[in-house]
Amino acid sequence: MALSLHKKKRSFNAPESNGGNATGIAVHFVVQQHAASGLHYAFRLERGSVLKSWAVPKGPSVNLGNKRLAMMVEDHPYDYRTFEGIIPEENFGAGTLFVWDEGIYEALEGLSKKEREKLLLKQIKSGSLKFSLQGSKLKGEFALVTKKNKSVVSKKTLGQVAKTTTNIYGKK
Repeated sequence: MALSLHKKKRSFNAPESNGGNATGIAVHFVVQQHAASGLHYAFRLERGSVLKSWAVPKGPSVNLGNKRLAMMVEDHPYDYRTFEGIIPEENFGAGTLFVWDEGIYEALEGLSKKEREKLLLKQIKSGSLKFSLQGSKLKGEFALVTKKNKSVVSKKTLGQVAKTTTNIYGKK
C-alpha cells in the first residue's frame, strides 16, 4: 500500500507525521498501542522510507501457542515510528497512541539491508513473513501469515465470490 493512502486519510494540521526517511544500517520496527475506535496495537516494519503496518487487535504475543489476528493497513511515514500523542477527532484513526515497543528486526537469513527490504516485500506479496525482533519487550522469531479463508460450500475466497457470483440476495 502506498503512503498516499495514509496522507489521504489525515489532516496534517495535527501533530502527526507526514514524512521522514530511514537512515543507518539497522531496520526498525515499532509497536504502538492505539486507543482509536477500539483499543489495538499497530505493528510496523520499516521498508525504505515507509512503515508497513498491521493492526493487531489483541496485541503481539510471546507465547508460541498464541496466534493473533493481524490485518494489514495503509503504509505510514517512517518518522511515525516515534509518534506518541493524540490524533484529533476529525482524522481517521482518531485517538491516543504511544510506543509500546521498538527495536530492530531482520530476516531470518543473514542479508544486507537492501536485500532484507527486497525479501520483506517478496514475503508480504506471498503472505508469509518470517523475521527476528530485537526490541525492549519483543525478542525472538515471529511470523505474519496470511490465512486463505475459503468457503466450505464453493471453495472460493471472498474476493472470488465478489468477482464471479451471479447470486444476489433478494433478486430472482
